[in-house]
Amino acid sequence: MRIEDRLDQLAIFTGRAIKWLAILMLLVQFFIVVSRYAFGINSIAVQELVLYFHASLFMIGAAYTLQIDGHVRVDIFYARLSAKRKAMIDIFGHLVFLLPSMLTILYWSWPSVRNAWKIKEGAISVGGLPASFLLKTLIPIFCILLIIQSIACLLRHFNTLRGEH
Repeated sequence: MRIEDRLDQLAIFTGRAIKWLAILMLLVQFFIVVSRYAFGINSIAVQELVLYFHASLFMIGAAYTLQIDGHVRVDIFYARLSAKRKAMIDIFGHLVFLLPSMLTILYWSWPSVRNAWKIKEGAISVGGLPASFLLKTLIPIFCILLIIQSIACLLRHFNTLRGEH
């Protein structure tokens, strides 16, 4: 198995695992609506749970979306290009935009995440979930997963330029 295929396995695993949060998020949101409008019961903690699920779904699922080439792009010109030209554009995007931005976010968010864990930072809202340190932890996880997947994509694009794909 090639290195990029091994790196892909992490994104595939996390994507397949995290996708179930979409259904869970839908069920919790349905519960919120029914309990509020049918029974007059409201819970800020349960509302924040939807926020946590939503953030987890998108931040952890981003690497899988990159792996399956599911991110939005303007295909007006890109779609007509040869595989090698596409690879060149993608390499440029990974090296100039994706990797530097992920490394920057990782660098600048780490002190906040570390401090949140140190004090076990509590709820975002009064009555909310007492675990915003977990929510902040999604930031470095997001960055690391995208960096790993970006490396896999870069290896694949370099192979395309060499004519190996």
